[in-house]
Amino acid sequence: MTIDEKISFKSNLKFFCISLIEQRILSSRQAMIRAQQAANSEEKSSAGDKYETSRAMNQRDRDMFARQLDANQQELALTALIDCNKVNKTAEPGSVIISKNNCFFIFAGLGKTNFEGKEVFIISPGAPLSKQLFKKKCGDSFLFNKETVQIKEIF
Repeated sequence: MTIDEKISFKSNLKFFCISLIEQRILSSRQAMIRAQQAANSEEKSSAGDKYETSRAMNQRDRDMFARQLDANQQELALTALIDCNKVNKTAEPGSVIISKNNCFFIFAGLGKTNFEGKEVFIISPGAPLSKQLFKKKCGDSFLFNKETVQIKEIF
């Protein structure tokens, strides 16, 4: 891959990740609204305990989706600080790290996904694996899934 191809790959991967986070934000917001509507639409019945329990469960769900929404919004804000328009020599936020069997992108906590026909682990800069990778360079090794993995390429 040329330098321009590497930067293009990272840039496209960054936009892909941002769209995934934006989808999560939208889903959390919609789920939160549905849970609130469900809580508001509960009708008082002669079974007062059932009504209160149902409202409490809907409120708990709404609060859970609100926390997810907040976490995704914070993650999206943090991604704006990551520069993917350069080729890195060491692992840092915005780096793509390639080993014999795996490809990692230090950007956001999105897990394993398929991007441009490649399986990519998209990991948060705060994740233990990222912290293990920071400052590593080509030829260095790290522990992944209880195996020692050697870095073949970083960009």
